[in-house]
Amino acid sequence: QVQLVESGGGSVAAGGSLTLTCVESGYTGNRACMGWFRQVPGQDREGVATTLPSEGRTARAYVADSVKGRFTIIRSYLKKSVSLQMNNLKPEDTAMYYCALDSSLSRCSDIKHWTLPVEYWGQGTQVTVS
Repeated sequence: QVQLVESGGGSVAAGGSLTLTCVESGYTGNRACMGWFRQVPGQDREGVATTLPSEGRTARAYVADSVKGRFTIIRSYLKKSVSLQMNNLKPEDTAMYYCALDSSLSRCSDIKHWTLPVEYWGQGTQVTVS
C-alpha cells in the first residue's frame, strides 16, 4: 500500500517562509514523478511543482509560474521524500497542499495538469498566509 504523508504546514505572515515535506512508503514501481498541487475550496486545483527522480537540487524540476522564484522543490530519492521550500509567501498561496506521485514520468513536465487524477496522493497539509 502506497502512502504519502505530508507535514510542515501552518500559519505564517505574508513574506514568511514554510517548508513542506512528504515521505513516501510502499511504492515498489520504477522511478516516479513526485510533486505538489494545491487547492482552495471552491477553486480549481493548481499544480505547484514536480520533480523527476534524482537527488537534491540537481533533480530536474518544474515549477508553476505563480510560484516561480519563491518556491523550490527538493527531492531525496534515497529518503523517498520530496520537500517544498516556500519563501516570500503571499495570501494567495493559502491552500491545502497535497503531495502526489505518479509513475508516468512525462507528467512531471506538464505542471498545469499536475492535479487529480494522479496515481497516489496524500491527505494534504494546510498552509495559511495572512
